[in-house]
Amino acid sequence: MGEIRLQKFLSSAGVCSRRKGEALIVAGRVAVNGKITVELGTKIDPDQDHVKVDGKTVKPSHKLVYIALNKPPDYVTSCRHPGEKVVVDLVDIPERIYPVGRLDKDSTGLLLLTNDGRLHHRLSHPSFDHEKEYDVTVARPISDGALKKMEEGLPLMGTRTRPARIIRISPRRFRMVLQEGKNRQIRRMVRKVGNEVVRLRRKRFATIKLGNLAPGKWRYLSRRETESLFLLVL
Repeated sequence: MGEIRLQKFLSSAGVCSRRKGEALIVAGRVAVNGKITVELGTKIDPDQDHVKVDGKTVKPSHKLVYIALNKPPDYVTSCRHPGEKVVVDLVDIPERIYPVGRLDKDSTGLLLLTNDGRLHHRLSHPSFDHEKEYDVTVARPISDGALKKMEEGLPLMGTRTRPARIIRISPRRFRMVLQEGKNRQIRRMVRKVGNEVVRLRRKRFATIKLGNLAPGKWRYLSRRETESLFLLVL
């Protein structure tokens, strides 16, 4: 899962609050791999390092997991939705996980899922401005002027969309990079310029790419991928 601050590990393991954890560290009551540490900036890898408080071993309260899923159409981005197929049903693991952000029912592509609450919040909250890249196909050829309007930002849902990056692929297809994610935003933007989305697929979320993952399939993020996400939210 990568390195985290020692006091955060103590808190997530249920030993104490982060503030109390800092006090324990400064007091010399915490050992990492058999050595007392009093530095508040100390980071550990819970999968590799051994931590003790007053001589007693501290274990993580649960295994943190980080997953990439290629969401197929007709699945709701939710943990529970009576009468609907939900994305967590596609991932058969014992840990309880939550989707990061949303893709509407008709949209497909990259969805991240995790049980790491802090990472989930930092990646989901709109104030953190993480990029999301989409492959968009529309019903009719779309003009350069319409793409420029969407790129510069449009009045939508009582506010104005942020500037986006758009690259045309063909007369009816383009790639869009957003740093926000309002409800059905791309579909609403395309409708605003007089067209309709017929296919919407997310190819990238922050530093994580969909790659060749097949629809409905999932994989654990690599160590390098999780570390790249941690660097974004520190």
